[in-house]
Amino acid sequence: MRTAKPGRIEVAFSGSIASIPIDAQFSLPASGMTAIFGPPGCGKTTVARCIAGFQHLPTGFCKIDGEVWQDETTFRPAHLRPVSYVFRHPTILAHLSVRCHLLYAAPKSEPTLIGFEEVVELLGLTSLLDRSPSHLSAGERQRVAVARALLSQPRLLVMDEPLALLDRSAKREILPFIERMHETLTLPMIYVSHDLADVERFADHLVMMEHGRVTAAGPLHILQSDPTLWLAARSEAAMSLDALVGGYDGRYGLIILRLKGARLLVPGPPLKPGARQRLRIAASDVGIAREAPRANSILNVFPARIKASLPFSAAEVTLVLALETGDSGAQILARITRRAFHELGLRDGMDIFAEIARISLVSASERPLHAVSTSNLSTNAGPTSTAR
Repeated sequence: MRTAKPGRIEVAFSGSIASIPIDAQFSLPASGMTAIFGPPGCGKTTVARCIAGFQHLPTGFCKIDGEVWQDETTFRPAHLRPVSYVFRHPTILAHLSVRCHLLYAAPKSEPTLIGFEEVVELLGLTSLLDRSPSHLSAGERQRVAVARALLSQPRLLVMDEPLALLDRSAKREILPFIERMHETLTLPMIYVSHDLADVERFADHLVMMEHGRVTAAGPLHILQSDPTLWLAARSEAAMSLDALVGGYDGRYGLIILRLKGARLLVPGPPLKPGARQRLRIAASDVGIAREAPRANSILNVFPARIKASLPFSAAEVTLVLALETGDSGAQILARITRRAFHELGLRDGMDIFAEIARISLVSASERPLHAVSTSNLSTNAGPTSTAR
């Protein structure tokens, strides 16, 4: 018999629902944002619905933070599970104003997670409270649906592709609010999506699915550093990393970001010192040098060590790099040509220099995704042995 461990989301479902075979097993922290990612039709929503209790696989096991919701002898139906589920099609009562809709869901006793005023502030709903649902945009309706889910005081929030039916403008409107929830609440969340850009934006943990089966599960940055997991998923490889704002260089308009093993300089407006800032560094934007550049136009150049190398195609190689040469720094990826790999004599375990030409900042509130080039921002200018 399985034992339930506090502080974990533990799932094991196997069988078939509506002719969809499911083989999903994972154990992840019951904290932060867990993304279930995979192509359409891979079984993501089925697993999410099994966790919520909407669907039942008799041999399943589901435990949230030490509490068993399903095992060999127990099946707790959805209405008895402390979980809120946000659907891609939000259901809002047409005859109620937004205020009444939310008050209908608000707890009658003292809230344990978040109160009415707090959720209105968190999701920016003050100006919408007296509107009827017919006067809400698609993005506003989804924000109201999320607010109602939070007001039910769940121990787990499941969002099933909440942005899938929104146009680009509506999606850009709601993303900062999801980020704010992630940063503000201690509530564990499961986010189902086939959009990797959204996953990279705010997920802490990742469950990868394909053909009804979980192929990998773990911290986002750990799975991103394994290129073998992404060969079938997409051609682009990238790392999502969380840095702290360390200050601002007003003379040159550069944000100072502190990352394990590196101090990054990125152009942009000042950010609050000490704030967490998510970065995205694509493998194709990282070059390799055998020697410390004496003169170079790339601003962010760091000592690093090659932890692993993997052929990507007949022409390219993907490298896993640890910033600093002691293997203790943050990991990033580099995508270079096989010719450069051989001409520079690169090998696993070698100490090199990583040149980061471009960094994407994910901002919590000001803008959705701002990509900046750092390749023309230093006083260096000259030749060096660099792989691209």
